[in-house]
Amino acid sequence: MSLLPAARAADELVFYVNGKRVAEKNADPEQMMLSYLRKRLRLTGTKYGCGGGGCGACTVMISRYEPVAKKIVHYSANACLIPICSLYGSAVITVEGIGNTKTRIHPVQERIAKSHGSQCGFCTPGMVMSIYALLRNQMEPTFEEITEALAGNLCRCTGYRPIIDGCKTFCKKSSCCQNKKGVCCLDQEDDLPLILNKEKKICATLSSAEEFQSLDPTQELIFPPELIKMAENQTVQTLVFHGERTTWISPVNLKELLELKAKYPQAPLVIGNTCVGPDMKFKGVFHPLIISPTRILDLHVVEHTEDGLILGAACSLTVVKNILTNAVFKLSAEKTKTFYALLQQLKTLGGQQIRNVASFGGNILSRSSTSDINPVLAVSNCILNVASQGRLRQIPFRDLFADGLGNNTFEPEEILASVQIPHSRKGEFVAAFRQAQRQENALPIVTAGMRVLFEEGCNIIRDFSIYYGGVGSTTVAAKQTCQALIGRTWDEQMLDKACRAVLQEIILPSSAPGGKVEYRRTLIVSFIFKFYLEVLQALRIMYPNRYPDIPENYASALEHFHTKMPQSMQKFQEVEPGQLAQDPVGRPIIHQADIKHATGEAIYCDDIRAVDEELFLALVTSSKAHAKIVSFDASEALKMPGVVDIISVQDVPATNEFYNYDVPDIIFAREKVNCVGDIVCAVVADSDVHAKRAAAKVKIQYEPQEPVILTIEEAIEHNSFFEPQRKLEQGNVDEAFKITDHILEGEVHIGGQEHFYMETQSILAVPKGEDKEMDVYASTQHPSLVQEMVASCLGIPRNRIMCHVKRIGGAFGGKLAKTSILACVTAVAANKTGHAVRCVLDRGTDMLTTGGRHPVMGKYKIGFMSDGRILALDIDMYINGGCTPDESILVTQVMLQRLDNAYKIPHVRSYARACKTNMPSNTAFRGFGFPQAGLVIEACITRVAARCGLFSEQVREINMYKETGQTPYKQVFKSENLLRCWNECMKKSAYHTRKETVNKFNKQNYWKKKGIAIIPMKFPVGLGSRSIGQAAALVHIYTDGTVLLTYGGVEMGQGLHTKMIQIASRELQMPMSNIHVCDTSTKTVPNAFGSVASVGTDVNGMAVKDACQILRKRLQPIISENPNGTWKEWAKEAFEQSINLSATGYFRGYELYMDWERGEGRPYEYFTFGAACTEVEIDCLTGDHKNIKTDIVMDIGRSINPATDIGQIEGAFVQGLGLYTMEELKYSPEGVLYTRGPNQYKIPAVCDIPEQFNVSLLASSENTTAIYSSKGLGEAALFLGCSVFFAIWDAVAASRKERELSADFVLKSPLTPERVRMACDDQFTEMIPKDESKSSISWAISL
Repeated sequence: MSLLPAARAADELVFYVNGKRVAEKNADPEQMMLSYLRKRLRLTGTKYGCGGGGCGACTVMISRYEPVAKKIVHYSANACLIPICSLYGSAVITVEGIGNTKTRIHPVQERIAKSHGSQCGFCTPGMVMSIYALLRNQMEPTFEEITEALAGNLCRCTGYRPIIDGCKTFCKKSSCCQNKKGVCCLDQEDDLPLILNKEKKICATLSSAEEFQSLDPTQELIFPPELIKMAENQTVQTLVFHGERTTWISPVNLKELLELKAKYPQAPLVIGNTCVGPDMKFKGVFHPLIISPTRILDLHVVEHTEDGLILGAACSLTVVKNILTNAVFKLSAEKTKTFYALLQQLKTLGGQQIRNVASFGGNILSRSSTSDINPVLAVSNCILNVASQGRLRQIPFRDLFADGLGNNTFEPEEILASVQIPHSRKGEFVAAFRQAQRQENALPIVTAGMRVLFEEGCNIIRDFSIYYGGVGSTTVAAKQTCQALIGRTWDEQMLDKACRAVLQEIILPSSAPGGKVEYRRTLIVSFIFKFYLEVLQALRIMYPNRYPDIPENYASALEHFHTKMPQSMQKFQEVEPGQLAQDPVGRPIIHQADIKHATGEAIYCDDIRAVDEELFLALVTSSKAHAKIVSFDASEALKMPGVVDIISVQDVPATNEFYNYDVPDIIFAREKVNCVGDIVCAVVADSDVHAKRAAAKVKIQYEPQEPVILTIEEAIEHNSFFEPQRKLEQGNVDEAFKITDHILEGEVHIGGQEHFYMETQSILAVPKGEDKEMDVYASTQHPSLVQEMVASCLGIPRNRIMCHVKRIGGAFGGKLAKTSILACVTAVAANKTGHAVRCVLDRGTDMLTTGGRHPVMGKYKIGFMSDGRILALDIDMYINGGCTPDESILVTQVMLQRLDNAYKIPHVRSYARACKTNMPSNTAFRGFGFPQAGLVIEACITRVAARCGLFSEQVREINMYKETGQTPYKQVFKSENLLRCWNECMKKSAYHTRKETVNKFNKQNYWKKKGIAIIPMKFPVGLGSRSIGQAAALVHIYTDGTVLLTYGGVEMGQGLHTKMIQIASRELQMPMSNIHVCDTSTKTVPNAFGSVASVGTDVNGMAVKDACQILRKRLQPIISENPNGTWKEWAKEAFEQSINLSATGYFRGYELYMDWERGEGRPYEYFTFGAACTEVEIDCLTGDHKNIKTDIVMDIGRSINPATDIGQIEGAFVQGLGLYTMEELKYSPEGVLYTRGPNQYKIPAVCDIPEQFNVSLLASSENTTAIYSSKGLGEAALFLGCSVFFAIWDAVAASRKERELSADFVLKSPLTPERVRMACDDQFTEMIPKDESKSSISWAISL
């Protein structure tokens, strides 16, 4: 056979999808399974979330037949990373293939849906498939297997609790230790007797497992017999696939592979595509030839020898993990220390989907700086078996990194065949360490492998080896340090020398890529200390009478934080006994689309079928933060295959700049750019791939402009602000300061936050070809704004633009103005080309261009008495608004109005300014300024408590609003339920008992500390004025007795459609099954305001109620005449009598206003109250923490749907947890966003939610002004996530107290492991070199 790729015709790619044969004659090696499923096979249940294997939205199950073992293997995988060419001989199952509403839904789909495990629903198919793949291998999985299977899946809505609740029903054992009386273990206070719930009419069941169908493996799709025959065929042939630019060759044996590698040494080998794939996708790396050695059995070898293990380089990480697990189980501990250390790293390396496909050899040869396994393999004297044509040789693993760059050792034509991992020996100890932003599925910040071998029978070091990841361009050895320690005894003097020597040997410059330099230096020595303790403890066990035990209070330093199956309790008030059984209001009804979410049948914007001759749009964005556009050359882009046109500001028929303030929000940059990410132009092509390739070819030359303002501090320095500035003042601040006992001044810094809605920004603009009409399908919270801006930019009346929204996959405020701008770009392209144009942003572009939550700096001066009473607060708050106003002025207003949170401060002077910077403009985000403002006041209170020597909860309680309160803007409210939430949270959390337990733990543990905090909340609900609080609904009754309901609200996961159906059902006295909600459209309900500010149910519910009451009143005579009739009979009779069966409902909005000149008003209709208590444990050596328990009590009036409302509380809390402890945006000093996807930006995952997570809705609470006495709550609970922040603060304070450090300190948000570790000063932080020089430029700037 000729080895020239083009010398033979392409083979036919044969595989199965959902039991159907696929024979692709034109397989393109550059096409991933995800796009093939969605665009070619129209299986849109598999979603695009990130494109890099980091979110799990595209999870599918792949099955293969192994002819040697004669068994079928099933595993989950990320479709976005799997090239279709690798699917030869495989069977793929997508979410559509396991069940649907037309035939039968699968138990996994049913249980997640009926457990309320879906809100926006975009992540749900991926969750379903991860658990489905697990169940195909293990019908009764353990709790650990469930959490492991979900570790690679992200959800931004639910907070994970209901997903876990649904999944753990498949486990063999119940996760609840109910006593004989049937009371859950969580329904008791810690260290208190188990008591029955005596609260009247309180329910703790959101779903019933009794109604779930059983799991029946006989109902699953069988593995196609054809694929078994293909796999067992003795005449297996080489496969060749030719794409548009790339050729794929899959050889059948090692000899052929080596021949190919000799002829094409630069061609990469691809097994799982987890390394080569992301480089091609995100870094623009191009390979004309790819070699796939997946089918070569020699590379899958697993051999147990007397000396250790030999593992083939093509073995997946999951296979390696399973082999090591079995070895550790079967062999003695003395032999398996290296295996155990590797297992520790493999458990958290990527998600399950990544481990299932990533190869052992590929992970090694990537030589990644942050490799989890290379440091362990390097210290363990592993051997690499390397092959090339006519040559086999062995290389010591450590030689891979001999030059410190990882560039040597391998010749281009060589391949890694296998790895030899030796057994550990007597007197030898091996350990692995890692620290990441998140405990699981996160690239590590620093990793380490350490090994020590002692002289026989003693603690004198015979051999020592330390390798680090994350501190250089590849894995780095501490050779000199280890050499200097040989011959020393294992004692504190050795430890001190080791730490000081390693810091001298491994130099991390202050500008090192990745930043966190001082933290990484600290981890280098902290890991050595952990290893020191681990070995010391092992020596003590081996020789009990020879070596001292480690100090008792040091022992917990060796304990790892492990993910446990979360336990939970949800409590809510049952409906009144007299409520009709068919009345759904107040009952935990599942989301009206939950089943469709779980089956993949729910349609999102990019799931809409392709329109004839549809085109695709890709953005070209600015690479400079502040510059003039000197020249613009699109000639090369226009020559690219498939390109139709370039769209820029010259193509906008009318409005390009939208002035709501002095500075406009813009569509396309005109003559200059104001941030990295400004839209300069867009490329329109026949496919998204062609559009993106051409966009990369557009050449723009810039002339940099000064100043470049990126941070709040720089904006203050240059007096760069948006106008107007807002202020609120009450009392006499200056006079109050004169009589206070103490005055504190300081700053609070809160970082920004990315929305990270699972569905990226998506638009489809379809010109109708007549009267300039255009349909715009958008993933937006505000269809009317899209309509308004598109009409304005095209220069046509709004009645020609129809915006449609079926549902959106999460928004959180990020799909208002930003989506409208993108809709304008897409509409301009559609208008110019006359074709339908689709624009779906990839995750990186979405994060780069759309902004997020505003970073905030609060400068305060606070005066208080020695008993903790706060008398005066003088504060200036600054937010980083970015380069255009967007929502920034409104955010400053809301921050001032909500700054007081739950506290009555008699004298307040507060200012808020929006800084104009050269960053992408920040925008609305769940909570709209309150999460930042609330943290500022709570940080002040924490410092006041420390200064007074009081507990924080004492200071909070003494300053809390009592009885009737009056806000600084003079709105009066009743604070009774605020105090009830606080007191109930105190009681339900057993706060005082647990605080004593925490203090006891802290006295007994030096390197681990616990903390506990309880935080109250007062959250105002309202839109500030009547006009934007209007709402309308249109209700039709058809002659078959069914109802079509439309209104102006958008379903984005908050359950709005479900609640509207519940309301219509009550008012019409009609079964919910008779009522259907179609898409939200400007065609049916005009001028609707966006679904924002937690008032969607309030305003739209009133409109729906109004329309239904009108209809019920019209029909009442007919119903009275035939009370036992059916709706079909009543509707027919009404039609016969010419009674109008359509009604428009309307709600004028609440009477709200705010006078900023006078500093007073009534901008909110009511207040939602709550409190949260959280307990955490921190690792003082790494800064890591685990969330032990959270109790939340919320006053939300009379819940319309407790399941939906509790889900909103939990989801918001976990999003807040991310804001305050984890989610960190990083920018270069030039204003370029580094964190452009889930691999760099970490949102909470399953491993991050509290181990016990309890939510109680305050009983006997009513809100007389809102629909059915309910309250809006979608945003409020996000702030309660700061209870985690202050619990960590409490733990850090305990650490500092024991080390005799100042109790008055300040922590920034997010409180990442880096900040926690560096606040716990100790002998190791004192060792490290400090970067005090301002001359060097840091890798990243802090916003």
